[in-house]
Amino acid sequence: MLVVMKSSASVEMVDAVVKAVADMGLKAHPIPGANRTAIGITGNKAQVNDSQLRALAGVEDLVHVTAPYKLVGRDFHPQSSEVVIDDVVIGGKEIVLMGGPCSVEPLEITLEIAKAVKNAGGKVFRGGAFKPRTSPYSFQGLGEEGLKILAQVRQETGLKIITEAIDPENLKLVAEYTDIIQIGARNMQNFSLLKAAGKSDKAVMIKRGMSSTVDELLMAAEYVLAGGNERVILCERGVRTFAAHTRNTLDLSAIPYVKARSHLPIIADPSHGTGVREMVAALSRASIAVGADGLILETHIQPDKALSDAFQTITTEEFSSVAKESAEIAHIMGRKL
Repeated sequence: MLVVMKSSASVEMVDAVVKAVADMGLKAHPIPGANRTAIGITGNKAQVNDSQLRALAGVEDLVHVTAPYKLVGRDFHPQSSEVVIDDVVIGGKEIVLMGGPCSVEPLEITLEIAKAVKNAGGKVFRGGAFKPRTSPYSFQGLGEEGLKILAQVRQETGLKIITEAIDPENLKLVAEYTDIIQIGARNMQNFSLLKAAGKSDKAVMIKRGMSSTVDELLMAAEYVLAGGNERVILCERGVRTFAAHTRNTLDLSAIPYVKARSHLPIIADPSHGTGVREMVAALSRASIAVGADGLILETHIQPDKALSDAFQTITTEEFSSVAKESAEIAHIMGRKL
């Protein structure tokens, strides 16, 4: 439910509504607006009995929200949100470029890739220190050593760092080293991990699960916001379909769908979304054209020697070309890179 206050409602009237909601055993979320305040209500398992709320001073209207995701939806939060990490703003006019290897590599190689990402206009460096893999025999990442390498990359380049957390305990360690905590596709419905992310003060990026609907992605984000962390970024990274010409099918329609229904920013991952190096540039351009707030791409100075996902990793030169092409499309869309 959404309680819409009158434009003339005082702070005391708003506080009275918040208290009344708390007395019902529910949670109130005041949403200040330019002309009036609205108060979102969560925690109810059934429709709220609104007679008590309607009688309170300053209340203009009550709106029953039917979408299962409330904090994520635009009913509670009509304006688009921006996730701010120092000088990096995700969800604003600027499209943010993230790049790096699938897995963190030794410092010398990782630092060389990071410098190329920065020179191309990238703002965030990606690299997995912990890698949940389909096969137990595949490379699982460098662990905390990888986190330390990422921290050194940030110190020497100024790039922000995004890396994946794989469980609630691991999240605490990742949060010590990173700027954005990634919840990977395999963990999109790891509810214990989502709840732990909700308690963190770090920005969180949630990747869409391999067989998940867009609404399920939004509900995963609802877990994090319900925990108190509003700094959430969504990521469309492709889903499994019957198609055999790509690793996954990058669902470009998910991006405008999310933009219409949620205030959260959403970026695209054409690397996992295709799994084919030659397709990454084209799908990057398309992602910007349909409204993505950024791109996260796998790039390497020698892709064929990458420790994981070599087949979908582009060269740093190709990464630079994607950045230039994306900047041109962004300009057409009234944005910039």
